Amino acid sequence: MEPRAGVSKQDIREQIWDYMESQNLADFPRPVHHRIPNFKGSYLACQSIKDLDVFARAQEVKVDPDKPLEGVRLLALQSKKTLLVPTPRLRTGLFNKITPPPGATKDILRKCATSQGVRSYSTPIGLDSSVLVDVVVVGSVAVSEKGWRIGKGEGYADLEYAMMVSMGAVGEETPVVTIVHDCQVVDIPEALVEDHDITVDYILTPTRVLATGCERPKPTGITWSKISCEMMEKIPVLRRLRERERQAGKDVALQDEPRHPSGHQKAPPGTVTSPQDVPGLEDSVGAARGSPQGEGAPLAADVYVGNLPRDARVSDLKRALRELGMAPLRLTWQGPQRRAFLHYQDPASAQQALSCLQGLRLGPDSLRVALARQQRDK
Repeated sequence: MEPRAGVSKQDIREQIWDYMESQNLADFPRPVHHRIPNFKGSYLACQSIKDLDVFARAQEVKVDPDKPLEGVRLLALQSKKTLLVPTPRLRTGLFNKITPPPGATKDILRKCATSQGVRSYSTPIGLDSSVLVDVVVVGSVAVSEKGWRIGKGEGYADLEYAMMVSMGAVGEETPVVTIVHDCQVVDIPEALVEDHDITVDYILTPTRVLATGCERPKPTGITWSKISCEMMEKIPVLRRLRERERQAGKDVALQDEPRHPSGHQKAPPGTVTSPQDVPGLEDSVGAARGSPQGEGAPLAADVYVGNLPRDARVSDLKRALRELGMAPLRLTWQGPQRRAFLHYQDPASAQQALSCLQGLRLGPDSLRVALARQQRDK
């Protein structure tokens, strides 16, 4: 099956999805449309990775959470490699380290390799963690023998790779492997490949192992001009990384971000630009901190977190904060009131936390985050 002339990426995706369904090549979950398709023979294709020297030598392996890659995740665990799996849609962080319980049986390891196991046996890895990934394994909808890759269209695999580059976890020499059905290996016009697209070095199918010899440079970091404000709102860890790169002097202007006439980008939604912009009222944790009420001392280094789930525990919030690299000096937990207060070293740290925590969820609803003084004023 080859794509027709003049096609777009979405055209190729639709052709692959339709063909796999019509030929009954797809496996659970179905239909495969709008997914990285699982296919019959995926476990067989995954077994071929054992024959790659780059996998045999690897100590740390990053494998996407897609169903057809389950076999690779299992092999990594069985080989006692460090297995890193991205958080689905990057909702709560970049990726998790899968840690099977001591003395795990084969059945437990199989469970650890599933999406349920990723949730049950994982530890979050923050942006500041010392991670050096030896092999990256990604899912694909389509891939060419030249190494061009097409995902399902949401851009998460490309973004994850770019974020790993930014945190120093991967480099140009880090091999990228994808595992697909033979029908997913098609000709892809190079004109469709963009600078932010990840390319692959090895393609594994149920019948072949292909070394692409791809010489096209991989992404060297995040292309912020390709990131929308909507995506920034959905991905807290991306906001944290953007703030870090902004402080390093990089251009982090977003795709659809309004600019001031001076050319400077506006602060992202929810960011307070300076402590002077907020009324100087005592916050509601003054008593908890030992500060006498009524002094009017501004506590600009405190962040209020509200709308906590009724069943939330302080450990849940601490874990989320560590994952974002936003752990405070101290935390005042007021669970019955469904709120907490985070105490940072200085106003700048509180402002940074305020920006990064926008959109954070511990349950179905987003948490309310504000400077503590601002919340008291409301």
